Amino acid sequence: QVQLVESGGGLVQAGGSLKLSCTAPGSISNINVAGWYRRIPGKQREVVAAVGRTGSLYYAESVKGRFTFSRDSAKNTVTLQMNSLKPEDTAVYYCNKGLDGTTWYPWGQGTQVTVSP
Repeated sequence: QVQLVESGGGLVQAGGSLKLSCTAPGSISNINVAGWYRRIPGKQREVVAAVGRTGSLYYAESVKGRFTFSRDSAKNTVTLQMNSLKPEDTAVYYCNKGLDGTTWYPWGQGTQVTVSP
């Protein structure tokens, strides 16, 4: 069974940077981890950056130009470089599949990102 582990979150001031990482320890290589998502308190989980149904990389409009998504060739590790952070980026960040319409892997615990004004 796939287990997803997110790390790299923390508390930063607006304008700062963080790099999030997602691994799948105990899982085989080439699993389809291809996206980052976040849940802002009181709101539904939303896509941040992910491989879309067409195979193209999708970024939420709110993070374009600030966040950079990447994944390794084995598809079992993804990263999210987050620059110029804003208070509205405060959320729990999760990794999972891209937007391919298939059943999600079990969601991990996520990693908390808090951006102070």
